[in-house]
Amino acid sequence: MSDTVLTPAALPSSRPSTAVRAGRYMRDHAIYVYTAFAIFYLMLPVLVMALFSFNNPPGKSNVAWHEFSLDAWLNPFGVPGLADVVWTSVTIALLSTIVATALGTLIALALVRYKFRGSATTNTLIFLPMATPELVLGASLLTMFVAIGNPPFFPTNYLTILIAHIMFNISFVVVTVRARLYGFDRHLEEAAMDLGANEWTTFWKVTFPLILPGILAAALLAFSLSIDDYVITSFTAGRTSTFPIFIWGSARIGVPVQVNVIGTIFFLTAVGFVIVSTYLQGRANRPPKPEKHVDAAATPVTDHALTPAAEA
Repeated sequence: MSDTVLTPAALPSSRPSTAVRAGRYMRDHAIYVYTAFAIFYLMLPVLVMALFSFNNPPGKSNVAWHEFSLDAWLNPFGVPGLADVVWTSVTIALLSTIVATALGTLIALALVRYKFRGSATTNTLIFLPMATPELVLGASLLTMFVAIGNPPFFPTNYLTILIAHIMFNISFVVVTVRARLYGFDRHLEEAAMDLGANEWTTFWKVTFPLILPGILAAALLAFSLSIDDYVITSFTAGRTSTFPIFIWGSARIGVPVQVNVIGTIFFLTAVGFVIVSTYLQGRANRPPKPEKHVDAAATPVTDHALTPAAEA
């Protein structure tokens, strides 16, 4: 019986096949591929909006690509009345965000830290504006303003829009800030008060910086919800026009390109605020660099470094 000599071609290959390696790669990177597709799906309408802000349609309708142009960006308020409605929407969003964030933060602190009679009912009432359909909420607010029947709440106007936006924004602020407070370590406040700080100083020096990311997230959410709300605003606006109402009115004859420009600016501004706040929070939470200590005994002293006073 002769020994069989195995040639290199006859040896079994230890390297897996291409299909096996591709399957392993997909298994190890499936979460990244899924995340990329999800982000692309969410960002696709925004990308289309930004793309059509550079369009130059032959008519008033901006639904088909014609040619590239910067005319709309060079004159973003070229449509009559657009500057006024944008200013109205921005001021209402800013004011409602400030008031709703302040009230919502205080309500979240009270609900998380204190147990009082009616706290469970308050928790339930906080979720009602979020769970109620906007049509029902807008009709209810309009009925309330009509029932009052006197200025400044009727006829509906700028003030009634502001009140409505504050009302539905408070719920979102409470939920967002409360989620941040659940992981808050109360021992940090106790340590600050043991060191002599009063309640006011403890809040601004310890509590507020730690819950600030939640407050900023709540404020950005409230601003976004306010500036693009249409249903509730249409019930409480009266003759006051906002940016979403202007778009709805223009859609019947053709939305101008400048609307895409303003929408892109709003989006880039919101993303910029998120990036800046994230950077500042990361920089504030970064541990300080250790100081370099110079050992005087290990430092050599040369003769030329001696001054005449030291030689004396």
